Amino acid sequence: MRNETTKEGQSQFMTKRKVQTQAHAVIWIDHSVAKIFSVGLTGVSASAVRAHSLSPHRKANTEVDSTFLARVSDALGNCTDLLIIGPGIEKTKLEHFLKTNRPTLTVHAESSDHPTEREIVALGRKRFHLD
Repeated sequence: MRNETTKEGQSQFMTKRKVQTQAHAVIWIDHSVAKIFSVGLTGVSASAVRAHSLSPHRKANTEVDSTFLARVSDALGNCTDLLIIGPGIEKTKLEHFLKTNRPTLTVHAESSDHPTEREIVALGRKRFHLD
């Protein structure tokens, strides 16, 4: 994912907030990171959850971070409607995890390559009719 930065070198949307507070969120996820964008009428906040690296190289039959999806779920806070996007199967794993562990959460999943942060937020605004 391309990073959009300000003159100060900080991402335009990324904040240090650990838990999302809006009802709608978009997650871009792959095997190593989940970028969470909380989208509302009043603005956007963002955070990231990184998988703990158990091996420097991603190979078949290597150990994976068993806490990654649970930590992503925790970071959603009081979110009630979620759009999951990403390039691989991690989005499907997260969708299944959330439907099992947070049955009241409305979850949508779509395939996506590596959009910019602005494109991710635009997808969320469109999905949740916040334009």
